[in-house]
Amino acid sequence: MDYFIDFLDSRKDWLEGICITGGEPLLHRDLGDFLSLLKERGLSVKLDTNGSFPSQLEALIAKNLVDSIAMDVKAPLERYEEVTRTKVDGEKIRKSIDIIMNSGVEYVFRLTAVPGLIDEEGMTEIGRMLQGAKVFQIQQFVPANTLDPTFERLKPFKRDGMRALGRCVEEFFSEVRFEEA
Repeated sequence: MDYFIDFLDSRKDWLEGICITGGEPLLHRDLGDFLSLLKERGLSVKLDTNGSFPSQLEALIAKNLVDSIAMDVKAPLERYEEVTRTKVDGEKIRKSIDIIMNSGVEYVFRLTAVPGLIDEEGMTEIGRMLQGAKVFQIQQFVPANTLDPTFERLKPFKRDGMRALGRCVEEFFSEVRFEEA
């Protein structure tokens, strides 16, 4: 840890902020202590989360340790377990969404558009779930960045397909962004 802090201190005139990402950073019990060290150095902190740990998220926000949040939304809640292939507590996801939207912290909700896992109907359901949020970002799926080799054969949505997904949710958000590969 000392090495990392020395590294940060040696770049104090170059760094403005740090993005804490993962896996899921909120799994780490000492994350608050680490974020405090960053904030003591005047650094902005962006937190990437999947929304599974609302209590930890709320505590970090309450301590002013987070300047912006990006929450990955995997699917409509009814399909979360199917899409993530793991047990998911939908109430925790909903609670995290509420915490983020009412936090006063800059935020974005985002979804990686994986063909076969998301379609226009699913997008509309997600739009309803996040209704009133400011920004929703649709990210292009990249087959090379996957843990499951079966996904390597999937063809990402073309530009028109990405835009069609965006049209399904534009009424629910102030802004819909696209991140295309």
